[in-house]
Amino acid sequence: MSGAMIALIIQLISGAVGGNVAGAAMKDYNLGTLGNSIAGIVGGGIGGQILSALVPALAQQASSMDIGAIIGQVAGGGIGGAVLMVIVGVLKNMMAK
Repeated sequence: MSGAMIALIIQLISGAVGGNVAGAAMKDYNLGTLGNSIAGIVGGGIGGQILSALVPALAQQASSMDIGAIIGQVAGGGIGGAVLMVIVGVLKNMMAK
C-alpha cells in the first residue's frame, strides 16, 4: 500500500473515533453511534486532507510514515471528525425546532 492510502485510512479511523468521542462528550449534539461514526469518517477524511494541504511537511512525511506523520494524521482526522459531527448535530437540532 502506498503511504497516501495508509494516511487516508488513519484519518478515516481517527475521524470515526473523534466523532464518537465528541458525541459522548456533547450529549445535546449526539447523533447515535452510527451517525457519529459516519459524520466522523467524512470529517476525518476532509480534516486530514485540509491539514495535509496546510502543512506540506505532513504530505511529504506520509510517504515515509514516521511517528510524526502518524500523529499528524490522527490529530487531523480526529479533530475533523469531531468538528463535522458537532456541525451536523447543531443543524439537526435547528431543524427539529
